[in-house]
Amino acid sequence: MSLEERDDPPVSEYLVISRGQWDADKSPEEIQASIDAFYRWYSNLVEHGVMRTGQRLEPEGKRVSRERILDGPFTEAKEVIGGFWFVRARSLTEAASLMADNPCLACGLEYDVRPLAQNRCNAFERTCETPERPANDRV
Repeated sequence: MSLEERDDPPVSEYLVISRGQWDADKSPEEIQASIDAFYRWYSNLVEHGVMRTGQRLEPEGKRVSRERILDGPFTEAKEVIGGFWFVRARSLTEAASLMADNPCLACGLEYDVRPLAQNRCNAFERTCETPERPANDRV
């Protein structure tokens, strides 16, 4: 039964961000077995409409700010972003539970699961980009 055929809350999309690096104590054979299992698991979820395709990321990149463009990325090994995918689920909890079955977890990778905002950014509403302000500055 597809997600749309179930009589539950509506389906939403969630961004899945792959983070980290392979465990240093894992052999290339163990890591490859995890990768192969991931692609079987992932293909099955895409085939059933639970995941949409995403992509691995290359190691090089640039950071763009108002002051300059710098070579990057600039993150510690545990924060390295290796790729992204999209999962379709009825809640953030359901999306995270689906990702908890990801075979690459066994070799050290971690996954951030984030809901996609449905509205445009607004400077008068609290968003990811809104800085914390002292209580006396709040409107």
